[in-house]
Amino acid sequence: MKRLGDILFGCKIIETIGSIKIPVSKLVFDSRQVMPGSLFFALKGTISDGHAFIQIAIDSGATSIVCENLPTVLHEGVTYIRVADSSHCLALSASSFYNHPSAKLKLVGVTGTNGKTTVATLLFRLFTSAGFYCGLLSTIENKIGVKTIAATHTTPDPIAINSLLATMVDEGCTFAFMEVSSHAIDQNRTSGLYFCGGIFTNLTHDHLDYHKTFAAYRDVKKRFFDQLSSDAFAVINADDRNGSIMVQNCKASVATYSLSGDAEFKGRVIENHFEGLVLNINGYEIFTCLIGRFNASNLLAIYGASKLLGLTEEEIVKEISQLKSAEGRFEFIRSADNIVGIVDYAHTPDALENVLKTIQEIRTHNEQLITVAGAGGDRDSKKRPEMARIAAELSDRFIITSDNPRTEDPNQIIKDMQAGVPSHRYSRTLTIADRHEAIRTAVALAKPGDIILVAGKGHEKYQDINGVKYPFDDKKELFELLKSR
Repeated sequence: MKRLGDILFGCKIIETIGSIKIPVSKLVFDSRQVMPGSLFFALKGTISDGHAFIQIAIDSGATSIVCENLPTVLHEGVTYIRVADSSHCLALSASSFYNHPSAKLKLVGVTGTNGKTTVATLLFRLFTSAGFYCGLLSTIENKIGVKTIAATHTTPDPIAINSLLATMVDEGCTFAFMEVSSHAIDQNRTSGLYFCGGIFTNLTHDHLDYHKTFAAYRDVKKRFFDQLSSDAFAVINADDRNGSIMVQNCKASVATYSLSGDAEFKGRVIENHFEGLVLNINGYEIFTCLIGRFNASNLLAIYGASKLLGLTEEEIVKEISQLKSAEGRFEFIRSADNIVGIVDYAHTPDALENVLKTIQEIRTHNEQLITVAGAGGDRDSKKRPEMARIAAELSDRFIITSDNPRTEDPNQIIKDMQAGVPSHRYSRTLTIADRHEAIRTAVALAKPGDIILVAGKGHEKYQDINGVKYPFDDKKELFELLKSR
């Protein structure tokens, strides 16, 4: 059990009331999880303010409180620590509490709008296949070697992150790969972590419901690279104009990757079809079962990071050729009558356009392309009409449906999407709110040789409606419907 003063080392403390020599049994920021001897952090969130729960935390046994504003009533025997930023202090304290596990691993963070899950997951698989014991923190799942731990957020809270990293260290992991979301950077969830490397995939329209402007969203991503140390590396997508912005004033060693220009890690697509890609990367010809130009870019990032982490070109080429797609990322199945079904997580305009353009590059155009997609509720509504426009323009038929409406009216979300459908595509666009019925209709409309894309949910096994997560799996739905034709 650590003492309070040791845990808070490095935090910018404004005022201390009480002893900092008291032992701390647990770190918490949710008053419902307080146990006797807990250190409670009062965080100002987007929905609630933890300062309102200080008394509840004390009643439940918290003996120390970190807050930005002291409560009006101070209790004897309780230590109060006033700081400028409770979330930043929480992240630093979590690292201290778990003995700075990130410094004992080679931890690589992956950030960007699209591709984070694919790059982090495939790096984990590549290094695992190469004989290393590794950890993974991702949207789909967290892994410690062969053990899987369910993921609830793209990037967990600082306590969960450091607890997982500490377990990785205890179990002998040498590498860890982690998705780093813009929310996590902005909320200081990754503060206090030591990254030996960072990867930037791309930056497109997303999360503006939270960040408000694209510039603010971009600048938050940049903060991740600003915080890298001089002995770390940054691998940057040179094909994205925001790549150079990410590493302005970055202390880390910078390397670039590109499919279209000069870069340390340069690639060229030789063949692109539903069975996979043939790529040339830095003079090596590689076949991979991953599909599409966007995955070629992801593989360049993986190649570059692997090289900088110490693998040889020959090892990397061998391992890349054996990689399979991350769950829900351009996964495809072929029915007995040759209908191609594709499931993808694409839930932003850019991601949806990438997937549809990839299909357009591969298809013969003698078949129909039917797209089923919606948009999430309680999220950036500005992207809804743009996603609908892209899907309507790049598909032969488009079915607008419900995604995860959350607390919004699904019909309003669909109406927002309908506004983006060009008038000349009205007759080729259907609206079916029930997602199962929408997928069933797509299968019914399809003829042998046609292509069905179900976009938006990917790996998710649920549909979030008014706070309840109902079982729903796009891949399972599509597979069963195609099988029963």
